[in-house]
Amino acid sequence: MIYSGFTAALATQHGKEQAIAPPLAALTGLALAVPQDIDTDRLGTFTGEVPRPASPRDTLRMKVRLGMAAAGLPLGLASEGSFGPHPFMPFLAMGREAMIFIDGTRGIEVIEESISETTNFAALDLVPGADVAGFLSRIGFPAHAVVLRDGGRIIKGISAPDHLDELLGSCSTKARLETDMRANLNPTRMAEIGRLATNLARRIATPCPACGAPGFGTRHSEAGLPCGDCGAPTTLVKTIVSGCALCRHEHHAPRPDGRITASPAECPECNP
Repeated sequence: MIYSGFTAALATQHGKEQAIAPPLAALTGLALAVPQDIDTDRLGTFTGEVPRPASPRDTLRMKVRLGMAAAGLPLGLASEGSFGPHPFMPFLAMGREAMIFIDGTRGIEVIEESISETTNFAALDLVPGADVAGFLSRIGFPAHAVVLRDGGRIIKGISAPDHLDELLGSCSTKARLETDMRANLNPTRMAEIGRLATNLARRIATPCPACGAPGFGTRHSEAGLPCGDCGAPTTLVKTIVSGCALCRHEHHAPRPDGRITASPAECPECNP
């Protein structure tokens, strides 16, 4: 394994090493070190009291460099999550995770992303008659912690039922409960981070067929799957483009499901 005997800095305050370290060690040989003197919350918080100053990818790059500098290591990893309503099904929540690996010695940057509907991201306004018990059951409390907003107060990491009952007994009618989306307090999110770490580790372990550098994998997809009736290009994926993290070598392959045409119902010409 190309990184056997090497250590990378993992920039996290929220215990993500428990999900990221095992697949990285098993598939790449890479060990992780978590710097103790960094504040990743300064790059933004889920609860919004510290706004995110940059795009998710730029935040990811800032976070990994923060960890590498603190640990004094040329290798680094970091992850970043964002949550909100599904773009096509507004009543369904969606989570987006991104993870980065940087090899400063080789000049390599590898980013893997995932979009998942497996998330407990949710909120409940504590108006009279609100189904608090139903909400807590749906989001998996107390294994998953919650956040209480009440006026100017933001109380995070609530996982003890007695503590929550005490807080609810004194809060206003404009209060709000939210899922705590920090990884160490949200097992559902931690599991998704583990799956993404496995994908990233597999990619790091894949050498470029042209130059041998680690990190060869999917870069993007190209639309244009032709209509099976009229042959016009559609918006469906036609080609998967893989590439090297170091050189310019690329590989274009058909979509993995073997589909070579779109139906007329999916065609903008046949079904405008």
